[in-house]
Amino acid sequence: MPTKIRLQRRGKKGQAFYHIVIADGRAPRDGKFIERIGIYNPLTRPASIEIDFNKALSWLNNGAQPTDTVRAILSYKGILYKSHLLKGVEKGAMTAEQAEIKFQAWLQEKQSKITSKKNEYTLGIKELHKKAHENEIKVNEAKAEAVAKKRTEAARATAEETAVEPVADVAVEQAAPSSGEPKQD
Repeated sequence: MPTKIRLQRRGKKGQAFYHIVIADGRAPRDGKFIERIGIYNPLTRPASIEIDFNKALSWLNNGAQPTDTVRAILSYKGILYKSHLLKGVEKGAMTAEQAEIKFQAWLQEKQSKITSKKNEYTLGIKELHKKAHENEIKVNEAKAEAVAKKRTEAARATAEETAVEPVADVAVEQAAPSSGEPKQD
């Protein structure tokens, strides 16, 4: 019976998260499993992975075959690297202490990369918000200028209308006497 380390889908439509499980290779994807060893949530930034390191390592060393996605997760968490180092210790290529030193150095380097990526992501988000805010200010200023321009044009038009109306009345009064009718005061 081939044992697989694979993902089991959970969550609702459009908001999936996954359990990392040990299952029989013949069992359906979301069916019966032997043991749950972790959780993978791809919706968070960066994706959150919680996995029992020792259980995953022991299952991997006992011959469980990970799927491609789980292999990438195990590699990201360093479980595959630790398994590789332990195989080197078994073959006599290095001592257990040397393997542990190599693994800890790799783990520190990986952690620094992860924190730098998180910082870059948060800075990128802040920059996007800042640019959006600046664009919004520009749009608001343009709208305010357009409104002010319309108001000044409307004020000019009303001022012109009030200035033109008395002249029009005088012109009508002057036109009436020229028609030959006497002017009544």
